[in-house]
Parts: sequence; C-alpha cells; structure tokens
Amino acid sequence: MEELAGKHVLVLGLGVTGRSAANFCAARGARVIAADERDAADLDSDELDAAIATQLGAPFPDAADFDLVVPSPGVPPQRYRAGARRVWGDVELAYRALAVPIVAVTGTNGKSTVTRLVEAGLCAAGLRARAAGNVGDAALELVGAPLDVAVLEVSSFQLETIETFRPRVAVVLNITPDHLDRHGSFDAYRDAKARILENQQPDDVAVLDFESAATRELAARARGRVVGLRSHGALEEGAWLDGDTAVLAAPGAAPLRVELQLQLAGRHNRENALAALAAIWAFGCDVERAATGIATFTGLPHRMERIARVAGVSYVNDSKATNPAAALRALESCQAPVVWIAGGRGKGLAFDSLTDSAARRARAAVLIGESADTLKDALAGRVPTHAATCLDAAVRTAAELARPGDVVLLAPACASQDQFRDFAARGECFRAAVHALEENQG
Repeated sequence: MEELAGKHVLVLGLGVTGRSAANFCAARGARVIAADERDAADLDSDELDAAIATQLGAPFPDAADFDLVVPSPGVPPQRYRAGARRVWGDVELAYRALAVPIVAVTGTNGKSTVTRLVEAGLCAAGLRARAAGNVGDAALELVGAPLDVAVLEVSSFQLETIETFRPRVAVVLNITPDHLDRHGSFDAYRDAKARILENQQPDDVAVLDFESAATRELAARARGRVVGLRSHGALEEGAWLDGDTAVLAAPGAAPLRVELQLQLAGRHNRENALAALAAIWAFGCDVERAATGIATFTGLPHRMERIARVAGVSYVNDSKATNPAAALRALESCQAPVVWIAGGRGKGLAFDSLTDSAARRARAAVLIGESADTLKDALAGRVPTHAATCLDAAVRTAAELARPGDVVLLAPACASQDQFRDFAARGECFRAAVHALEENQG
C-alpha cells in the first residue's frame, strides 16, 4: 500500500489486532508508534518489528500529531476521534490490501459460527477460503495469502473504523441489544452494524436475517441485492428452513432445496447453517457441494461445547454467551433440566428477557461476578439462586445441585472481564473445573 509509505501512524492498543496492524504499516514504509496504556510486562511487544517505536504504560499520544490513527477494536472512539486526521481500523487496512473478494459477517449472536461455516462451505465448493477478523487470525494475516475469497467476521467496534470497506457479500445476523456500555444506545449499536452495507454497490449482496426486526429494517439501507433469511416461511428472494432442508429462492427460478446435515445441536445452529449457505449461494458457489463442508463442521470452543458427563450430569460450556440474547438461546437449546451458571460484568443490558425461559428450564441458577445481585433480582420468585465467589466454586455448587440427566450450563449473559481476560479464559476455567470433578469421581 503506497498510501502508507512515509506516513506517521499511531497504533492504539497492542493486542493481537494492534500488533498485526503495527507490523503491517511498518512493513509498508510507515513510521509507526504503537501505544498501549498497559505495562510492557502485560504485553507481547516482542512480536513487533524492530522499526516500530513503542509507548507503553502511559497515556496515549495526541492523535492530532499523526497522519493516521489505527485503533484496536477495544479502544473507544472518544479516545482519538476529536483530534485524528484519519482513522482506519484493521478491517479497513485489510480491505485496501486484499486482492480477493470478501464475504463479511456481523450480527449480535452466531457470527463466529456462521463465519466458520461459510469458510468450510466455500472450501468444500472448491475455493481457497480462509476466515479471520473477529474470529481466529487478525484480518491483516490474510493479506498476501493464496486465496480466492476472504471470510471476515466483523464486530460493531471494527465497523466504527471503516471508510471504504466493501464486502461482495455482507451477512447481517440478528441484532439485539449488546455493548450498550460502549455504544450508548441500541440505535447507535445498530447503526454501527449497518456500516457493513454502506459501501456496497448494486452488484453486491446483503444477506439479512428477517427474523430480527432491527436487521430486517436494514433492507431499506442496502445498496445491493437483498437476500432475506427466515426460520420458516417462503420469500420471493431469500432462504428459509423447511424442516432440515434449506430452501433458496430467486425471482424467476425454481427454488433450490438442499438438505442440511449438521453435527451442531440446537435450532439456532440450523439457522446459522442456513445463513452460511445463503451467503455461499449469494457468492455464486455450488451450494450442494458447500453443504458437504458444512456437514463436517463440529463447532467452535466455548459455544455450546459439551465438556464431559460426570455422575450422569452433562456439562456445557457456552462462555461466549456474553449477552442476555445469547444466554436465552443457550437455555432454550437444552431439553433436560438445567443448573445454570451465569453472571460477570454487565453491558448495560436488562436480564428480564431471560426470566421466563429460566423459570421453565432451570432447576437452579448459580450466580457469579459483578452482576450476580442484578441477576438474583431478575430471577427472584422464579428460579432458586445460589451465590458463588468464583467460577470454580460455581461448578462445585452446580454439581451438588444437579441430578442425573441434568445439564450444568455455563451461559453467563455477561462479559468476563470482572474476573477473566476474556470469554475464552472463562471457558477454559470452566473446562478445568469440570475435569477436576471427573478426577474426583475417579
């Protein structure tokens, strides 16, 4: 990218995304300062190119002193917007450097699974496809790779920092309240998601979840062709489920029916597979071949992941359920009685939507973290609740409460940063605690 050569670039945040962005800019001739307010001991700054200057453990430099600011997704816009001349996030940088079309996926829940399903389906259809972005590798890791198509999961935080980003196919799944602590309002959150559509042209495609009112309304903003998604019910142009069969329809053509054979449990995963197949269809690939790849996908860690069965009780890790809507889907996927482990750092969201489902499915709830009292109030009179000081203790308490045939479900409905680095660390802690129960049983 010649436009970076000689430019003075400030990279904010030195997590995985920030490090990849700093190295990318430096390799293309930019003069880079990488800043993080954490101390060096907490960072992997040794992964940076030697030419990159760092400023660690101190307030961020003034953005106005730089030609370009590249913020990591976790850095809120108010930290740099006022003074920045130009802002490009890693997704914008990747788009400008990639020589292949992009299928991009966003939404509140399910986007990582759909992204990986799209990747698996495209590969099965004979294309060199690789997923990155908000799942797995940073988006910039795809630049220069031998690819026919890039599959990117993009978050609302990443979409705040695009300028020209234009996916050939944009998939917008359900939009339900999340990250209101960052965006301030649901409308602002939805508008951030909607930016995935803003640079598309008439020959591009927007695949929109019509089951979600907020997503369905984005059809009016779409500049390209709209393919709707429904769990059931025909569409003139779109995809829907008929039992375990995906139906794909376009005006003037007979509907295409493709059987979905999945290793993923739950109604929501049939809907995820439908979204992936619709995206692949919109991209122009053989969906019957793609369906064979989707059928082999076994799921991602920390998403309704079955850890073990101990003393007749199943333990399921859905640590990625970081908002009430995701926790609701997890609860409703369980057919057996549930002992539910929930809590963590709230995102400014109410838990009332969980009450009815929890009352129907949960034998008890074990609550942890900063939101424990708020969850207790929401469940009062509907579900017996128990407090635990940490996740290890919560697993032990849940094991005592559960009966043979039950499911102990970690679906926190909250972020993890009150006690853990991220949702993955929380899920790993849950896994370790369950394995400790197994050992004690032995």
